[in-house]
Amino acid sequence: METRELRYFVAVAEELHFGRAAQRLGMAQPPLSRAVAQLERRLGTPLLTRTSRVVALTGAGEVLLREGRAALAAVEAAERRTRRAAPDRAGVVLAVKAGASAELLAKLLDAYAAEPGAVPVEVLLCGIGEQGPVLRDGRADVALLHRPFDDLVGLDVEDLGTEGQLAVLPAGHPLTGRTDVVLADLADLPGLPAARWPGHPAGPGPQIRDHAQLLQLIALGRTYAVLPDSVRAQLPEGVTAVPVLDAPSVTTVVAWPPQSRSRAVADLVRTALRL
Repeated sequence: METRELRYFVAVAEELHFGRAAQRLGMAQPPLSRAVAQLERRLGTPLLTRTSRVVALTGAGEVLLREGRAALAAVEAAERRTRRAAPDRAGVVLAVKAGASAELLAKLLDAYAAEPGAVPVEVLLCGIGEQGPVLRDGRADVALLHRPFDDLVGLDVEDLGTEGQLAVLPAGHPLTGRTDVVLADLADLPGLPAARWPGHPAGPGPQIRDHAQLLQLIALGRTYAVLPDSVRAQLPEGVTAVPVLDAPSVTTVVAWPPQSRSRAVADLVRTALRL
């Protein structure tokens, strides 16, 4: 099966319309229809059901769509990593969540820069939950992730440190006068709904895009959040942090693709483990 055939099929399967798929691919519809039909003959099973009005996936088509997306993503990731491995593009792309692990990141960059043979490090600042996807699709070579919040499946990881969590509240809120709280204290705070992270179920609290937005909303008295202890050093005026005794610990890890053979990535990981 050729990559071109997979791209054709995935486009049709996602659009469920040959005309729209052809437009998306920048080609005419008849050759696209022939290519999909040829793929079905080669595989020996229908991938789509077609009527004059409707295109739908068969069971085999659903399997190929799922597997085809993964295969195409792997090919694209390989292309990106191969281009970055060219002699004239030496360097490492490190993905980190904007506003997180700031002190650790600064120490890591300084320590690695002092290593013999260090290469330039491009820091890719990501939105909430984006580090894993950019690492998997080849836009980054290595990343700082946070267990239990980030998905680590399929990645090689090493733990760098574990910390507790804080309730970050508007200054002057009644709970800020306490030395600590538990999660039950934060349930259903009157007039202060919990922030909602990307991908989480809908709720009354505001949808959060990044840490800067989150902290501003907290300072305005619109929400609160439970965040790792290391965020304390970055808190602006108008917010107060209180330790949450029973919140799950957060472990910062350095992660990289298991197929990586980059000496620069290995050196960066070793440096991180020495901090």
